[in-house]
Amino acid sequence: MKYDLKYDVSCALASGNHFEWQLFNGQQWGSILNDFVIEAHYCQPGANGITINLSMGPVYIDFDEMTVDGAVVNLGVRRNTLLSPNQKEVMGWYYKDNHRWCEYGSHGSGRRSSSVRSDFIEQQYNRNPRGSVQFTVGSMTYKVDFTAMTQTNLSTYMLRKVRRRPKFNEVVTTNSSNQNSLPLLASPSANPSNSSSHYIWEFMGDEGIWTEYQKPGCSLDSAEIERLYQLNPQSQVSFTVRRFSYTLDFSGMYQVNNKYGTRRAIRRTASEIQPTNSTSSQARWQFKDMDGQWNDYIKGGSWGCCSVSSQDIEAQYQQDSSGIMSFRAGRFSYELDFSDMTQTNLSTNTTRSVRRL
Repeated sequence: MKYDLKYDVSCALASGNHFEWQLFNGQQWGSILNDFVIEAHYCQPGANGITINLSMGPVYIDFDEMTVDGAVVNLGVRRNTLLSPNQKEVMGWYYKDNHRWCEYGSHGSGRRSSSVRSDFIEQQYNRNPRGSVQFTVGSMTYKVDFTAMTQTNLSTYMLRKVRRRPKFNEVVTTNSSNQNSLPLLASPSANPSNSSSHYIWEFMGDEGIWTEYQKPGCSLDSAEIERLYQLNPQSQVSFTVRRFSYTLDFSGMYQVNNKYGTRRAIRRTASEIQPTNSTSSQARWQFKDMDGQWNDYIKGGSWGCCSVSSQDIEAQYQQDSSGIMSFRAGRFSYELDFSDMTQTNLSTNTTRSVRRL
């Protein structure tokens, strides 16, 4: 079976499938041909992963970590869902019994079934992907931790692995009559060809700062997210940041870390495109790190670490080329002095050189 890549954004829609598996080669995402085989394996709760043979060599996709290993290095993987506004996938929740993976609500090796089913656990998970749910089997009480993806017997403290996987080709239709209540900050443009405005997609960073999705730190930027949103405002899309994979939910306006279940709010805002001169639009601002390397200011470059980008700094510089600009990076506050071309950590007083290219 061949699993070569196709760099065509329409190929998944043409296939008629509600899913799409893609690999990232460091520059762009490519759809995997014959990805229904990958999907069939992924929907099996006992499947840890799958090895596929690409023209460039065999690679192994780890379903739990959503990572790729093999002859080709630095590949990323993601699974997109392409559903209509009134559709959703049927998800199954499973625990590792002594010998096999069992779905919640079915009989385990002890011939006892749990008091909860997959649909109830999925409902609790959607409410709080970092939370947990408790249930009983006979006289025992158990706790499923969505972050650790484990089940704990609260009496014996025995720990079991838990997995959440879609049911193969099972999609249900939901009531879409309440779509007007969705918490969208801006609706799609009535005239997509209108070039007077564009849309910015941001997530809430660690310091409470709205941070734009930007490459190269993130596999998607605002423009790509907007394109996917225009295709289906009720769908979910996957993306990666370094070794972590995330799911962005348009209908709920949140993102989830697929490994830890960390959930963050996202927003979509319309931004008028202001005319700029070529100098201000192309200027790059950099700081020298402790190793003597020059680094760009990237807004949200390390999951919300920096609150400003080169464009933000340049805009302030154009207003007052001898002034001072304040910003945050992680838990620290900084001042950027345009006159001295330095940045200062206001907690440690560490000063670094800054340059404008």
